[in-house]
Amino acid sequence: MTLKAEFEQYAEDVKKVKTRPNDQELRDLYGFYKQAIIGDINIDKPGILDMKGKAKWEAWNLRKGMSNEDAMNAYISLAKEVIEKYGL
Repeated sequence: MTLKAEFEQYAEDVKKVKTRPNDQELRDLYGFYKQAIIGDINIDKPGILDMKGKAKWEAWNLRKGMSNEDAMNAYISLAKEVIEKYGL
């Protein structure tokens, strides 16, 4: 299985966990996912009143400079942990 195929499989599987992951896990998954798919952040930081948008922006911005492959590997590792912790 290629890295991209494994990444896509875990991206689907992690959506099926029985219990919602905590906020930090969700932010980390989001940041790694966006970095893997798009690369470095390419949008402006949301306004101060958009707390959810700001948290997502910061999670993605933390991964700036990370290669797509490294982001995919980090995402897969975290997704495995989340799936093991919360079950499918």
